[in-house]
This record gives sequence, structure tokens and C-alpha cells, in this order.
Amino acid sequence: MPFLTSPRLLIIGLDCMEPSLVFEQWRDQLPNLSRLMAQGSYGRLESSIPAITVPAWSCMMSGRDPGELGIYGFRNRSNRGYQKMAVADGRAVKFPRLWDLLGDAGWQVAVISVPGTSPPYPVPGQLVSCFLTPNRDLPHTHPPELADQISQWLPDFMLDVPHFRSNDKDSILKNIYALCDQRFTLAIKLLEQAAPDFLMLVDMGVDRIHHAFWKPMDPRHPQYEPDSPYKNAIRDYYVYVDQRVGELLSYCGDETAVLVVSDHGARPLMGGICLNEWLIAEGYLVLKATPDAATPLDEVEIDWSRTKAWGAGGYYGRVFLNVQGREPQGVIPLREYEQERSRLAENLAAISAPDGQPLDTRVFKPQQIYQKVRGIAPDLIVYFGELAWRSVGTVGSNALYTTENDTGPDDANHAQYGLMIFYDPCHPSQGKWIENAQIYDILPTLLHRYQLVPPAHLRGKVLPI
Repeated sequence: MPFLTSPRLLIIGLDCMEPSLVFEQWRDQLPNLSRLMAQGSYGRLESSIPAITVPAWSCMMSGRDPGELGIYGFRNRSNRGYQKMAVADGRAVKFPRLWDLLGDAGWQVAVISVPGTSPPYPVPGQLVSCFLTPNRDLPHTHPPELADQISQWLPDFMLDVPHFRSNDKDSILKNIYALCDQRFTLAIKLLEQAAPDFLMLVDMGVDRIHHAFWKPMDPRHPQYEPDSPYKNAIRDYYVYVDQRVGELLSYCGDETAVLVVSDHGARPLMGGICLNEWLIAEGYLVLKATPDAATPLDEVEIDWSRTKAWGAGGYYGRVFLNVQGREPQGVIPLREYEQERSRLAENLAAISAPDGQPLDTRVFKPQQIYQKVRGIAPDLIVYFGELAWRSVGTVGSNALYTTENDTGPDDANHAQYGLMIFYDPCHPSQGKWIENAQIYDILPTLLHRYQLVPPAHLRGKVLPI
């Protein structure tokens, strides 16, 4: 029997949306989000470690941490060989996610561009895969014929913002708005066509605009551009997203519950720590020949017989130890592993800022922060300066610090806290502030709201929304 309102539950995912900008700086310019806050409950949402799109959305939707999922980043070691990193797409997620559990309870679902849904798979309803889909020539919808329908509605349907790490700012901005429009328009089309009980979309535009346009906005940024024509680009986009949220809500029923959520926040990128350069200087990593310019580590020859550790770049650092009996040419005896790992963690945490001041770096051991550790985890996860500094994996610069990103122009890094706003017209909360919310709490909270039995051993708790 169909439900009286469509959808019963709407989730609007805004990748990387920063809580301080919504809750404080621009709240009076965001009437739709502000109204949801005033009538519902809201608060900061602590992300996974690492606080990145892959794996954070899968953590949120499955209630499992990266260790349980075996997903430690956009790319993961696929085996114990050296430099063998593979993209972690949806096939890596082995646990049911919210829409799967709702489907088991008889709900019809519509899932649009949630990271971790490529390649698409059968759901009770419709699914459009995420930015991990290489191109539209590959399967990107369930059912497959939905792709033809989308092509009729949106002939230039985009999977992501192309080349968002470049200096072609006008094209980036144009494509960010186009991507946003397509996601919200598609959501409206699916509401009208299929009347699902549950609809979730994720807009990647918020993340992309932070990475491309943070410098003109934020005086804290070391390369602040106060006179840039793009100084209001991020604010204007937040205002536009708020308008699209309001439009989508107008197509929902009076009893539709609404969750607006981000997987992590954002902050100015202060610079980069050349992780592998540091490992070389400290004697952990030995190259057979040093390149003359910054070069990816997998393009240089490494003397593995003398190498104890190597690292990977990204918004956070990952360090892998070369262990006897585990890696092909391991040099660290297993009995010395924990001692070596702890010493390396202490040394990484002691790296100072360029001015000699403490950097406030946190180093994590997977076994201490995850419920389980599956797959091939890093031996150490490093937050340089609480994510103010990214990890740069290239070698050849002969420098510890850099202001250049090794993957292209980038203005922002991720922050550990995203946001959540929950409005339930059946149980209004009148602006309640939620404390201590974590990304793992979303799934058990929503299942509890709809009186569904959660899977065993979820990490999160039920929030008082």
C-alpha cells in the first residue's frame, strides 16, 4: 500500500558543507536551511577518520567505520605489493546501507549520486551512481533504462565537475552550478515519476567550490585574494543551494521528514607537508636515484631492501611499514613492528610548522580507532595540523614544506566536523541543538525513527532528534 506522503524521508547530502558558514556566518542568507533548523534539530557532525568523501558517506549510510568497511581512502592498497593502489568504488562496501534496509522493510527508494554507489546495483526503486563512475558510457543507473530517461531530461548529464583542480575558474564555476541544478532537477523528476518513499541525493558542488574558491573568501588563508572577482563565489553558491533545497521541499508532502547532512567540513589549506621527503630525511625511505623535480613516488625506483616506511599523499597522510613476512621485501622484523610504529608515530607528531611552532598533528593507529580492521589498512593515519596541512606524496623537491598541491590547484582542506539538520514535521524540535553527533549515528537514528530493527554491532547511537 502506498504511503500518504512522498517521500516519507528526504536526505539532502551536501558534500563538505561547512557548519560554521551555515550555522553562523551566513545563516540569515539561507532561509530554507534556517527554517529547517528553527523547526527541527541541528548540530555539528563528527566525520569518520579519515574525514574524506570516500569512505565517509559509506560510513554514514552503513553505520560502519572505515576499518570495518576496509576503505581507508579514495585509493586503497589492493595487495601487499608496493605502490599497488586501487580506487575503492561501491563494490568495496559489503554492508547494507540505509536504502537497502528500508527496501527490506518494503520502502521504494530513489538514490542519486551518493558516493560509493558506482557501479550501480539493484535496489527496490531507482539508483543513479556517483562521481566515481568514469563516464556515461558505463552503467550508471538502476534500472539500466533509467539512463535513457535521464538523457532525455538532462542531455548533458554530468557525473562530476570536470577539472575542478585547475585555473579555469569560470568553467569550474559554471559546471558547479550545472551539476547542482542537475541533481536537484533529477530529484524532482524522480519524485514526480516514481513517488518513492525515500529519496536521497548528494551534491558534490559544495566540495568542489571549496577547493576552487576558498582563497578569495577567507582572510585566514596564506594566499588570501581579497580583491578577487570570486570573493563571494562560495557564499553565492550556498545561497543558491539553499534556494534549490527550498524548491525540492515544495515537491514533498506535509509529513516528509528532512535530513540535510554533510560528510565533513572545510577549512583553509595552509600548505603541504612532503611526507615522503621527511621519511627520506629521517632514513625510513631510500631511493635508488633522486629525481630533479617533484615526482610521484610510484614513478621512482625505491631500494626496498633499505626502506622501512613509505607514505601516500592526500588530505591526510598514510604511512605503510615494510614488514618482514608481510611485504615482499620487508625489513622490519615482526617482533619490532609495534615499537617501530610507535616511534614513527611520535616522530611524525613532532614535526613543527615552518616557523618552528607546534603543528598540532595527530597520528592514529587503525587498530585503536576502528571496531575492526579489514583489508590492507595503513599502519598510521596522519592529520597534519588537524587537517590544516595536506600530505604531499611526491619526492624530488628536497623540501619539507610546500605551498603547491601535488594534484593541482587547491584552496581548501577537509575539516573533521560536518553538519546535520533534521526536521520531522511529526515531531518538531523547535531549534534543538544536537551535541556529540557522529557520522555513525545517522543510520541507527533514522532506523529508530521508523521503528526498524538495526543490524547488529553498529558503531553509532540513537540521537535525541
